[in-house]
Amino acid sequence: MKILYAIQGTGNGHISRAREIVPLLQQHGEVDLLVSGTEAEVSLSQPLKYRFHGFSFIFGKKGGVDKWATFKTMNLKQLWKDIHRLPLNEYDLIVNDFEPVSAWACKVQKLPSVSLSHQCSFISQNTPRPPKWNYAEWLFKYYSPTTHHIGFHFERYADFIHTPVIRSEIRAMETSNLGHYSVYLPAYQDKTLLKYLSQVKDVEWHVFSKRQKQPLREGNVQIFPVNNEAFNKSLATCEGLLTGGGFEGPAEALYLQKKVMMIPMRGQFEQQCNALAASKMGVPVVNAIDQQFTGALSEWVNHGKVVQVNFPDETARIVAGMVKQYAR
Repeated sequence: MKILYAIQGTGNGHISRAREIVPLLQQHGEVDLLVSGTEAEVSLSQPLKYRFHGFSFIFGKKGGVDKWATFKTMNLKQLWKDIHRLPLNEYDLIVNDFEPVSAWACKVQKLPSVSLSHQCSFISQNTPRPPKWNYAEWLFKYYSPTTHHIGFHFERYADFIHTPVIRSEIRAMETSNLGHYSVYLPAYQDKTLLKYLSQVKDVEWHVFSKRQKQPLREGNVQIFPVNNEAFNKSLATCEGLLTGGGFEGPAEALYLQKKVMMIPMRGQFEQQCNALAASKMGVPVVNAIDQQFTGALSEWVNHGKVVQVNFPDETARIVAGMVKQYAR
């Protein structure tokens, strides 16, 4: 059996999940990997068959998407060419994690594909989202359209939605509490984080930065370049995680029984939805780093609680069931 696994390369969550899923797919056949997008700091250990520019949203420095940078990186002509030139007939199963090139290539070639992603959970109207309609609902529907759906979210909002994929390396971790807090907020400048985190004293902050090339310490704030192993070590020994409105990062921290606070990116509807879902579980959410932020942060540090979750290890069963049901 030949399998194509197409992965979104914007952010780290898609790649992190793929690191767990690729070996499971390889138990069922020969797997080719496709990645499109430009904003991930982690990578796969297996070689890629296809690497495309794709269509990525660029993180800004003030808590939101950098629309101008996103526009400048667009190459719609190349995207069109990649969609129409991608050969897919040789594959018995095409698996998609919110990746647009292969999804639209399947649509053009009238081939079935399976979405194995967090984003496809929003096909269900039971999945939490803000009450006001947002154009991003179109993105969920048309950015990476597939014929079948297997979703992941914090809770099982519908029959096709499962709890998060927690990587084996995270499940196997020995955890402790050394008192520090891990921070991953790539949509904010390091100097902004330094300004506000340093105001909450008596705790150590471990900030993992997309922009910093060498470790840096200022007072009680340490800034590290993004590194999967270093971040995992910090997370395993922290008291809590301060992060954006992503999915995999908060899910792993919740699984490890760490306190979590989320700051969803402005203008990023999916992150707003994730934060709303997490808040319903008891995770504190703040909307921006501003003058009120220090008070909310201090309250979380001093009085925040760990939210109890149940994320069983079902990934191998889900992958096996997908192959059995949808392979041609």
